[in-house]
Amino acid sequence: MCLLFFLFCSRGVSELQDFYVFSNGQLKRQDNTIYFIDGEGKKKSLPVDKVENLHLFGETQFNSSFLNLLNQYDINLHIYNYYGFYAGSYVPREKKVSGFVLVKQAEHYLKEEKRLDIARSFIESASFHILRNLKSHKEKTSDTIRMITEERKKLENANSVQEIMGIEGRIRNCYYQSFSQFLRPEFSMEKREKRPPTSPINALLSFGNSLMYTTVLTEIYKTQLNPTISYLHEPSVKRFSLSLDIAEIFKPLIVEPLIFSLINNRRITPKQFSYEHGFCLLNEEGRKRFIESWEKKMQTSIKHRKLKRQVTYRYLIRLECYKLIKHVIGDEKYKPLKAWW
Repeated sequence: MCLLFFLFCSRGVSELQDFYVFSNGQLKRQDNTIYFIDGEGKKKSLPVDKVENLHLFGETQFNSSFLNLLNQYDINLHIYNYYGFYAGSYVPREKKVSGFVLVKQAEHYLKEEKRLDIARSFIESASFHILRNLKSHKEKTSDTIRMITEERKKLENANSVQEIMGIEGRIRNCYYQSFSQFLRPEFSMEKREKRPPTSPINALLSFGNSLMYTTVLTEIYKTQLNPTISYLHEPSVKRFSLSLDIAEIFKPLIVEPLIFSLINNRRITPKQFSYEHGFCLLNEEGRKRFIESWEKKMQTSIKHRKLKRQVTYRYLIRLECYKLIKHVIGDEKYKPLKAWW
């Protein structure tokens, strides 16, 4: 059994990469190099100048010297608990800050009409991508498509964020109930269960959503947006709620189609899950398979019809942040992403 697993995915010769650690051990700094030392004392180095994100799934020890090195090289550290749930992040000090953008971002939260406009846009995009997924199986999901289309029309007249969230919840419930119509029978879904997930499909959704949350957070920090000021989800302590907002757009565009493909192509089977104390969890092999496919998906590029060049799915997230900045400072009205390819 492999105690240590680093997934290396190149995003081009000069681009940075994500590394994933599944085993227990220590992360240490030696000069300007990162070393991982496992329980048997075996050491593996990481090319610190090539790392953008470190994802820790095992129990890992590190010290302030190691964190200082991450800060020096702008490396984000994302920590997941034993069950694979996102637990927290260490993000180097903000370098792209703008008092003007911060004030305007807060203003759009405080003024109800401005906040509603942005919140509505997020769910318009999310529901568009949900319908896009269902239309790939329209011979089996026509009733669900009709119900979600009708529910989506109500967004235009929604008068509060709570009302928008209610519409989103009903759309999601219809969507989840349709999964059994086009997924393999061993991945049937009765209802969405998050903590804990008690079925394979719920475990996949929770794991994928955790990866999406950290990916969105990383892209937000490359811009002048503040990740704690949000519009759909209520800002609160101990979470980056803008990441939740923007993730709504990309979960049905990236996470869910990836899950459907993994299941129906038998890349993920019941063998890749374990059950503990009522939890259903992806085992180590399942997580590796998911992340391998995840990184390939995030590297996939499409021709951007406005920029007239190839952009990756990962970069689409950052573009969404840039569009939001232009909106709050009054340069250009925000138009959420709606996949055209």
